[in-house]
Amino acid sequence: MKAALVESPGVVSLTTVPDPAPGPHEVVVEVAACGLCGTDLHILQGEFAPSLPLVPGHEFAGRIVARGREVTGFADGDPVAVDPSLYCYACRYCRTGHNNLCDRWAAIGVTTAGGAAQFAVAPAANCVRLPEHVRTQDAALIEPLSCAVRGYDVLRSQLGSQVLIYGSGTMGLMMLELAKRTGAASVDVLDLNAERLATARTLGASRSAATAEELDQPRGWDLVVDATGNAAAIQDGLSRVAKAGTFLQFGVADYATRATIEPYRIYNQEITITGSMAVLHSYERAAELFAGGVLDPEVLISDRLPLDDYPEALERFAAGRGRKIVVVP
Repeated sequence: MKAALVESPGVVSLTTVPDPAPGPHEVVVEVAACGLCGTDLHILQGEFAPSLPLVPGHEFAGRIVARGREVTGFADGDPVAVDPSLYCYACRYCRTGHNNLCDRWAAIGVTTAGGAAQFAVAPAANCVRLPEHVRTQDAALIEPLSCAVRGYDVLRSQLGSQVLIYGSGTMGLMMLELAKRTGAASVDVLDLNAERLATARTLGASRSAATAEELDQPRGWDLVVDATGNAAAIQDGLSRVAKAGTFLQFGVADYATRATIEPYRIYNQEITITGSMAVLHSYERAAELFAGGVLDPEVLISDRLPLDDYPEALERFAAGRGRKIVVVP
């Protein structure tokens, strides 16, 4: 089959690899679409070097074309979205319900071959059957949505909160949509990219601007979300949290990124700083929200490129062009 392959840090190509075969509890999915995200750039940069060479792609959906002998509850042809998370279920974090922090954490498309290919193999337990009205070529959005749902699980946000989101890429826009649905009084969005900011306004952002200074909010925001991973945005966001407010590090920063905090202010103003990592008990709920129309794929997905153009898709994503970019095998 045809697949994208990250061969070594900075080197990605299109190649031919053997078709996958399912293990006893696995299925093979014919990939309808595979999304790109910041994690794919980290893989390309070699930050998961032990996994290279690797077929990337952890955001994907498609139809089942083969099943292992122990698989029940699925049939060939079933449309499914795939939770890429692979846990050991044996370490302390798995046993205490923090599977996303598993000591031996792994993921399809991050540590094992993923969906940037014509076919991908996955545990049947990781598959969520899609209702027929959901297009499989749109359902690659479910994985990033499940990360956003996990973010709101961490926040336990209150009704009437004033929210500030840094970044109006795919993840920032998803956080915007969820904030509106969790009772936020206002949701302001910041971005230096005017085109992306226009999309945030289309989706109902209360206010939008390039910088927080442009918004009149002297006491700060109850909830500040960084969806960029950018050091400057993170540093500025930490200074915008209101008393008793929360800062959520949601964007994927480079390993070397650093920010300075003010311990006395955190103490004196009872500020919470927290993070949200990947997916945890949120994929099924994200699939249900997606089927219910929480996102408009035609707005969120800006580019649908053939798998042959995977290197170009990475370049577009790295340059901040468009919103969600997906490749179609």
